[in-house]
Amino acid sequence: MVPAVPMRPSAFAQMKALFLTNEFPPHIYGGAGVHVDYLSRELARLMEVEVRAFGDQHQDSPALAVRGFPKNTAGYTCPPSLKSPLAAASRCVDFSTVNIDADLVHCHTWYTHLGGILAKLNYGLPLVLTVHSLEPLRPWKREQLGGGYDFSCWVERTAMEMADAVVAVSHETKEDVLRLFDVDESKIHIIYNGIDPEEYRPSDSRAALLEQEIEPETPFVLFVGRITRQKGIVHLVNAIKYFDPGFQVVLCAGAPDTPEIAAEMKAAVDAARQERGGIVWIEKMLDKAKVIELYGHAAVFCCPSIYEPFGIINLEAMACETAVVASAVGGIKEVVVNGETGFLVPLEQMQEPPFEPMHPDRFARDLAARINQLMAQPDLRARFARAGRQRAADCFSWRAIAKQTQQLYESLVTPARR
Repeated sequence: MVPAVPMRPSAFAQMKALFLTNEFPPHIYGGAGVHVDYLSRELARLMEVEVRAFGDQHQDSPALAVRGFPKNTAGYTCPPSLKSPLAAASRCVDFSTVNIDADLVHCHTWYTHLGGILAKLNYGLPLVLTVHSLEPLRPWKREQLGGGYDFSCWVERTAMEMADAVVAVSHETKEDVLRLFDVDESKIHIIYNGIDPEEYRPSDSRAALLEQEIEPETPFVLFVGRITRQKGIVHLVNAIKYFDPGFQVVLCAGAPDTPEIAAEMKAAVDAARQERGGIVWIEKMLDKAKVIELYGHAAVFCCPSIYEPFGIINLEAMACETAVVASAVGGIKEVVVNGETGFLVPLEQMQEPPFEPMHPDRFARDLAARINQLMAQPDLRARFARAGRQRAADCFSWRAIAKQTQQLYESLVTPARR
C-alpha cells in the first residue's frame, strides 16, 4: 500500500524539507542513520520535515512526519549481492510516486540518491546531498554488492554532479569530493556531524557490563562498530597480541558486510584469544542506552578505521568522557585533538584499491603502543576524557548544526517556492 502523506500545517508554511534515507529509527546500523535521526528532530524545531525511509516506520506530528517504504525481495531471482542495490532503486522510484510537496529534497547515502535525482527532475526541487562516505573510497564494497558496486558508484557520481548543494561532514571530505567529482567548489558546504551531550554522557549503571560478562573492576579498551573493512576492526584485533596485560578488550562488533569478513574476524579473534584472556566479543548491535554505558565505563575507546569521513563514534565516546585512540584519517583528525582528547595513530595507506595499510603490522603495533600508554597512565586518561567531553559539548551541538542546515536551505529556496 502506498503510504499517505499528511497535508502541510500552515504553521510551517515557510519551508518544508524532504529527507530521503536508508536508515531511520528503529532501523539504524551506522553513523548516517544517527545523523538523520538527530538532524531531522532538530530541524523540526525550525521548519516542517518529512522523512521517507527504507522500512516500515510511521510517525505523524505537526513538524516531523516519517514514512517507511518496505520492500519484499523474496521474489527476486537476481544474484543475492544485487538484491540490496536493486531494492534501493525500487524504493527510490516509490519515493516519487507518493506526492512530494516539499521545497527541497535532502538525500543521505547513495542508497537514496536515485530518489533525489527523480525528485529534482520530476518535481523541480533543489537537491541537497550529505556525504557520509564516498563509494570510490570504499572499493571493498564490491565484495558485498558485486556489480551493484558499479551501480552505486554511477548513481553517486550522477547525483553529486547535478546536486544544488553538497554537504561535506569534514574539510577532508570536501577535498575528496573536489578530487573525485566534477563539482563546483562553491556548491560544497562543510557542516559537521553532531552529538547530544545530554544523552551521551557518563553513566553510573553497570547493568550492560554485567549482562555482557565484562568485569566492572578491570579497565577495558572498547571498540563499537560494524564488521567492515572501512572500520579497520581486524587491524585492532591483530593488535591485541601487542597489548600489555592487566586490562580487558571489549569488541562490540556485529553486522558483518560479507561472510568472508565475518570468517576473517572470527579467525582473528580466535587467534587473539590464544595470546591472552579478557577478550569479550559482543556479536550483535546493542541498543543506544547499553552502548552509552559501555562508552562511559571504558578506559579507552579505539577507532582503527582506514576510511572515515567524520567518525561520529569518536564524538560519542568523547561526550561520554572517554579518552580516544584513533587512526589519523579523514574527518577523525577534525574531531580528536591529538595529545588533548586522545591520540591519533598515523596510517600509511596503499595508493590503489583496496586502500589498506601499507604496513598492517606496524599499524597494529602503533595502535597497541598508544593504548598501552593510556592504560598505564590513568591521570593522562582522565585529562583526555575531561577535555573530550568539553570539546564535544562546545563544538558539536546538533542545534547549531540544524541552524547551519536551515541557512543552507534558505540560500537554495526562492521565496516563490515557499
